[in-house]
Amino acid sequence: MTDTLAHALGLQPNDHSKLRADFEGATGIGWHTPTPARLAAGRAVSVVIPAKNTAYALQAVLDSLAAQDTHGSVEVIVVDDGSTDHTHLTAARHPAVDTCVRLAQPQGAAAARNVGTYLASSDTILYLDSDMVLPPHALADFAARAQADTVLTGFRHNVPFQPGPNGAALVPQGPADLATDHRVTWRSDGGTLLYSGHVLSGPTTGSPLNDTDDFQKLGHGAFYLDWDLARTVVTAMVAMPRAAVIDVGGFDETFGRIGWGMEDTHLGAALIAAGCLVVPLRQAVGYHLDPPDADAQWQSKLQGWPATLAHYRTLLAAPAPTGRGRSFEAAAYRLLVRAEVNAR
Repeated sequence: MTDTLAHALGLQPNDHSKLRADFEGATGIGWHTPTPARLAAGRAVSVVIPAKNTAYALQAVLDSLAAQDTHGSVEVIVVDDGSTDHTHLTAARHPAVDTCVRLAQPQGAAAARNVGTYLASSDTILYLDSDMVLPPHALADFAARAQADTVLTGFRHNVPFQPGPNGAALVPQGPADLATDHRVTWRSDGGTLLYSGHVLSGPTTGSPLNDTDDFQKLGHGAFYLDWDLARTVVTAMVAMPRAAVIDVGGFDETFGRIGWGMEDTHLGAALIAAGCLVVPLRQAVGYHLDPPDADAQWQSKLQGWPATLAHYRTLLAAPAPTGRGRSFEAAAYRLLVRAEVNAR
């Protein structure tokens, strides 16, 4: 079929060389260079954080937002998806948070992000996981480069849980390491790859970021090992144009009901099909603070991944989403009516 999401992905390039060159010419700094605060002046970003039982990390995440070096306007929205720990209290009390929402019942991260998107006032939304600690220049990095047709991806450096004096996770000192992100250094033991279906004859190490010229060679539906362009869109830290997200219907909430993952891949695919470029920011690397029970959580997530992957493949065979703004807003409103909302 020629009207499917998969077909639309094959039509879209990802040549962002002119975008980067125009930015560098106008500002005098490199695309991957940490951004002076002044370059974000007049540019607003809404930070949307879905949170569930991440009290061990959320304080540090919000502290990093409070410490951002930017002249741009910043709005922080935390959506608590039915936490049973002190997540909601941490968010409600933190001075960096403008709006704190507590959903009446757990709905999944996709729904939580959609509620935050509905409430956001800025044209650019930075989706941030509630365990991602940002470097101080990150918001200026995203704000200064945001466009109506770009998806800007940051990166994460996973660190094992180390409790501090108050029991919360310690944040490592110094800058996070780009090379630790699995889009930069990717390893496989070989065999049939679950996402792409490609077969590797033995152990393989690759670099999707470097070997595809900052994801440009992943345009037109191309693959590199187990990666295509949509899969590089990871909501741990990614900035998107709010209008485009709403038009494609936001995050598909079915993913959160049937398992783990893939809702960001699907939204990435929908935005690429709508004409958005996916552009990495190598300087935007944050610390991802693993939970105390990281191994158990990871095993649980992997058990649900086949179901979400199957749902994603079904959506690839369906028409590319567009014109879904009204249904998106109606769904978000239904959740908000029953939610607890605290706004400053």
